[in-house]
Amino acid sequence: MEEFGFFFVIALIVVILALFFSFVPVTLWISALAANVKVGIGTLVGMRLRRVVPSRIVNPLIKATKAGINLPINKLEAHYLAGGNVDRVVNALIAAQRANISLEFERAAAIDLAGRNVLEAVQMSVNPKVIETPAIAAIAKDGIELRAKARVTVRANIDRLVGGAGEQTIIARVGEGIVTTIGSAETHKQVIENPDRISQNVLDKGLDSGTAFEILSIDIADVDVGRNVGAQLQTDQAEADKRIAQAKAEERRAMAVAREQEMMAAVQEMRAKVVEAEAEVPRAMAAALREGKLGVMDYYNMKNVMADTEMRESIAGAPAGGETK
Repeated sequence: MEEFGFFFVIALIVVILALFFSFVPVTLWISALAANVKVGIGTLVGMRLRRVVPSRIVNPLIKATKAGINLPINKLEAHYLAGGNVDRVVNALIAAQRANISLEFERAAAIDLAGRNVLEAVQMSVNPKVIETPAIAAIAKDGIELRAKARVTVRANIDRLVGGAGEQTIIARVGEGIVTTIGSAETHKQVIENPDRISQNVLDKGLDSGTAFEILSIDIADVDVGRNVGAQLQTDQAEADKRIAQAKAEERRAMAVAREQEMMAAVQEMRAKVVEAEAEVPRAMAAALREGKLGVMDYYNMKNVMADTEMRESIAGAPAGGETK
C-alpha cells in the first residue's frame, strides 16, 4: 500500500511538472537570460493568458537587443495583438539601422499594419527597383503610331508608404507622359531620333508625387513603329464620302424615275382623253346630220379630205392621222 502511494505521488509530480513546463516557456526564458534580455516568468505567463505566443515576441526581442536596438516588450506585444508581424518589423529596423536609414518603431509598425511589407520597403530604399511598363501606343501628329516601352527605376519613400499610391499608379502616370510626348511630336521621326525627350518630359512632370516611391530615372527600352493611322483615317473618310455620293446619286435617280413615271401617267391620261373625244366625233356628226346642221355633201367632202390626208401621210411614211395605237 505504501508503494502504491509512493508511485502515485511520483506520477502526480510528473504530471504537474509537465503541465508547468508546457504552460510556462522555461526554455525560452533561459534563452532570453542568456541573451541578456530581461523577461520575467510572470511576463511569459501573462502572454499565455493573453493568448500571445511568447516565442513570437521574445525571439524578435532577442534579435533586436543583439543588434543594439532597445525595444519595449509591451510595444512588441501590442503590435502582435493588433495583427502585425513583429519579426518582420524588427528585421526592417535592423536593416534600416545597418543602411543608416532613419526608421522608428512606431512608423515601421504603422507601415506593417497598413498592409505593406516594411522590410521590402527598406530593402528597396537601399537597392532601387526597376518597373517595366507594357508597350504603350500613341500617335504622332503625322498620323504614325508608335509603341514605346519604358523601364522606371524607383526607390521606396518610407515617409510616404502609409497612404502613398503603389506601382500601378507609377505605370499609369508614365504611360500618360509617353502618350502626351509622342502626341505632341510633329513627326514620329523626331521621337525615334531622340527617345530621351520622352524620359525628360516624363521626369519633368513630377510623376512620383503622392506615391510611395521616388522616381530615379526613366529609360526608354524600345520604340516600334506601328500603323499609319492618319492614312487609314483618310481612307475611311474617302470610303465614307464615296458611300454618301452613291446614296445621293441613287436618290437623284429615284427622283428622276418617279418624275418619268408621273409624265408617263400624264401622257396616258391625255391619250385616254383623246380617245374619249374621238369616240364622241361620230355621235356629234350623226346628231348634226339629224338636226340638219351638216349636209350629206359636206360629210362626203370631209371624208374625201380625210382620205386624201391619210394617203399623203402614208406616202410620207408617217402614221395615219387619227389612228390610235
